[in-house]
Amino acid sequence: MDAVMPNFSDVLGPNVEVKTFPDGDSYVRILEPEMFKGKETTIYSRLWPEQNSRIFELVLLARTLRKMDAKIEGAVVPYLPYSRQDKIFLEGEALSIDILLNLFAESGIKKITTFDCHFIKSGRGEYEREGVRIKNISLANMLVEKAKKEFSKNLTTISPDEGAGYMAEKAMKKIRGEYIEGKEAYRRIERVEGVGEVEGKDILIIDDMISTGGTMVRAVENVKKAGARKVGVATVHAFFLKDSLDRIERMADYIIAANTIPNKHAKINFMEAL
Repeated sequence: MDAVMPNFSDVLGPNVEVKTFPDGDSYVRILEPEMFKGKETTIYSRLWPEQNSRIFELVLLARTLRKMDAKIEGAVVPYLPYSRQDKIFLEGEALSIDILLNLFAESGIKKITTFDCHFIKSGRGEYEREGVRIKNISLANMLVEKAKKEFSKNLTTISPDEGAGYMAEKAMKKIRGEYIEGKEAYRRIERVEGVGEVEGKDILIIDDMISTGGTMVRAVENVKKAGARKVGVATVHAFFLKDSLDRIERMADYIIAANTIPNKHAKINFMEAL
């Protein structure tokens, strides 16, 4: 059986109801509970945007399924929140991804399937962390092949960050600064370097995610200054926060993304990779 959250409605038919009480509390209800009793069940849920609410709703669903003796095989979560908080930079920081995975495990979710998980630097494969098996699927090849059909047959692929180097033929190096002051936890991008020989070439800059766009904008600027003929941008998880999409649309000749997070440039359906 599949337990499908409403935020999956663009790819699967939901059979779980989610509402919000006037005070902001989450309400979750399985619409046909008798169908899940004693059945092997896979949960489908997007955990972004409003990730803290979506995570708690997933926990509510998983624990409700367990109470009706459903056997949770795992959960498909296209983007895994807190995946960038996989190590401690400053003393006293929460190791958020481990806390989240531990919560999943305690709720009966012992396996998750996700796409281009940020802390897994080798792309496709299965890994275990905090009692949860993580099946990580990379959409990089699907993005590149689509770009070759729509943008340029003779692409050179570059990642703007060594962490996503598995997605491309070569990778630049991102240099981060310290955390900026204020309420927002953000480490400024000082520079992106190591463009390589790109003069006269068609370049696709590909990364696992575009958040505020600082890394990608710097990478596009560098590649253009180095003489690239055309520059395209590809990403799996398209947050496009703040004004990043406007900036990238002004700079890039082509933009492609997956639909792990619904967005107007989504041309790759992650469900086809499952």
